[in-house]
Amino acid sequence: MKSASRQLTDSQRRQVNEAVASAEARTSAEIVPVVATASGRYDRPEDLVGLWLGLASLAVVWAIVPDPPDVPGAWGGTPALAKLAAMIGACLVGFIVGAAVASRVGWLRRLFTPRGQMSDEVRTRAREIFFDHRVHHTSGATGLCVYISLFERMAVLVADEAVMAQLGQEALDELRDRLIADLRAGDVTDALCACLRAAGEKLEAVLPRAGGDVNELPDALVTID
Repeated sequence: MKSASRQLTDSQRRQVNEAVASAEARTSAEIVPVVATASGRYDRPEDLVGLWLGLASLAVVWAIVPDPPDVPGAWGGTPALAKLAAMIGACLVGFIVGAAVASRVGWLRRLFTPRGQMSDEVRTRAREIFFDHRVHHTSGATGLCVYISLFERMAVLVADEAVMAQLGQEALDELRDRLIADLRAGDVTDALCACLRAAGEKLEAVLPRAGGDVNELPDALVTID
């Protein structure tokens, strides 16, 4: 999976930035689009995949390595300690390989990560970004963060007080659902730009841009690896 900073080309970034500027030209709200590679570390999939591969490796060694001879005067087979050492070694190697593979293969990590855990991580990270990038500190409390997390394949919209009061949670949920539907088509740029345009239209009706309105935050996409 590509990191967030490599997901969009320079041309696509400019397209998103222009969409932000166009949306904010219609409203006093400050809109910040964010694309993150992932919202959580998710160590559990690495441990689980490593455990299963380690146990599978142990079973293979147990099956293919011959047992010690149990007939007096016979030779061949493998001494008991040597077979035990081979099984332990195979289990350790399998665990390490499985953990390494799980840490690099996105679909495998998602398979072993509970959906609820990913949702909690995305919401928590979105709120952290909302405060860390000063979306919460606009003078009119009109900040809106559009947050996309690539690994989890989830999106969240976090709004400040004025936006929540004037626009409402139902409208934000509608924007989020439309964004997710567009993201399923696979084009992050088009989906994000469509969401920004729709947000600008909705916000214009309740928080129109006034004369002398000051642009408090950069009209730029934020990427987090």
